[in-house]
Amino acid sequence: MTYPGNNPGQARGTGYARPSIPLTPEQDVDRSESIGTLVKDATAQVSTLVRAEIELAKLEVVSSAKQGAVGAVFFVVAGVIGLFSLFFFWFMVGEILDLWLPRSLSFAIVFIVMVILAGLFVLIGLRKVKKIRKPEKTIQSLQDTATTLKRAASHPDVPTKA
Repeated sequence: MTYPGNNPGQARGTGYARPSIPLTPEQDVDRSESIGTLVKDATAQVSTLVRAEIELAKLEVVSSAKQGAVGAVFFVVAGVIGLFSLFFFWFMVGEILDLWLPRSLSFAIVFIVMVILAGLFVLIGLRKVKKIRKPEKTIQSLQDTATTLKRAASHPDVPTKA
């Protein structure tokens, strides 16, 4: 869809290009036209509307998926820290603590620190994933379309304009 004052390939309020479906102006209804012509016009308009709704949904889902991917990266970081540092770094720390404390207490301290760090990265990942939003523009557009179609169905003699 294109918006007034925008370049057709640029989303409103953003600096990135996006696909657009040009909307055709609504033509006056010629009441002398055949039913077949009217059905053909209605079919073309519904097809354009459906394509526009699908494009809007794609744009919003891609944006949310990117945010989800960023959150997933933090989960991966937490997993890598949990796996590799268990054997190398934390084993070394446990051995160093063994110089001053009993061996079992040294490795218990190391385990608790590892669990706290892994939990911290899980919390950061959860915060990023919770920022994912539902496709609000698509939902609002579908609600508007449903309202318009219901209004048009209840008043078939009155032409509606978008």
